[in-house]
Amino acid sequence: MAITDDIKQTFKQGSSLVRLIYINIGVYLAVNIVGVIFYLMNSATNGQFSLITWLAVPASLGSLAIKPWTVFSYMFLHENFLHILVNMLWLFWFGKIFLLFLTQKQLTYVYVLGGLTGAAFYILFFNIFPVFNGILPNSVALGASASVMAIVIAISAYRPDYPLNLMFIGQIKLKYIAIATIALDLISIPSSNSGGHIAHLGGAFYGYLFAVQLKKGVDLTHLYSRLFESLTSVFRRRKKMKVSHVRDMTDWEYNEAKKMKQERIDGILDKLSKSGYESLSKEEKDILFNASGKKE
Repeated sequence: MAITDDIKQTFKQGSSLVRLIYINIGVYLAVNIVGVIFYLMNSATNGQFSLITWLAVPASLGSLAIKPWTVFSYMFLHENFLHILVNMLWLFWFGKIFLLFLTQKQLTYVYVLGGLTGAAFYILFFNIFPVFNGILPNSVALGASASVMAIVIAISAYRPDYPLNLMFIGQIKLKYIAIATIALDLISIPSSNSGGHIAHLGGAFYGYLFAVQLKKGVDLTHLYSRLFESLTSVFRRRKKMKVSHVRDMTDWEYNEAKKMKQERIDGILDKLSKSGYESLSKEEKDILFNASGKKE
């Protein structure tokens, strides 16, 4: 179909920002389509709930040991339309600003590592502080918020005075948006979404750490990108190498070849001086061009 071909082409040719948004939307659609199928089949097990259970990161260490992949999968998982809409709008707005100053690879790894740090904060807080003991066994976290927060804080700390024009407010610097979002998450921890706000703070922590270290000349994403590329290279299909042997030329053969080449160039130059540049063939023009760019 033309639509699917367009989507594939956009994904392949798009920036890392476009790909992250596509992955989030793809996971959201897949989870909800499976939920619709289970609903139509009148299944006793809700398909959407089942998938979320296996993709959202649990606070319980016992559950996490069974589903370790959830520390990664949760950052692409959304439960409802408003949830994904808000996250993707923030990702798009601040991702565009991020790419004005930093690279696509850095954007990807800040997203992933910010999400991992957000999961670590969430799990750590829920297992340390007694206020969460009652909900610990059944608590899960999901959504791109921690990853998006890492990007927001990273670019805000890296370019704190970059101005934004907000409706009804006017021009405001990035650093004030960052401070406001962190403060809002901090005071919202006692709310019904405690885990989400704690994860946001984890993402913010990584984003700030990344920006501070980058200003010092240290890219915290570099080590992880090299590690990831090393791991993925193991699974890539290696191209077969063709081995051939080329005999080295003797000094006489080398000098003879060089002499013949110079004679050819001299002949072209002679033709150029007598008949002009337009009289040369394409091959002669190419030889003359290549010769002019090389020094023996």
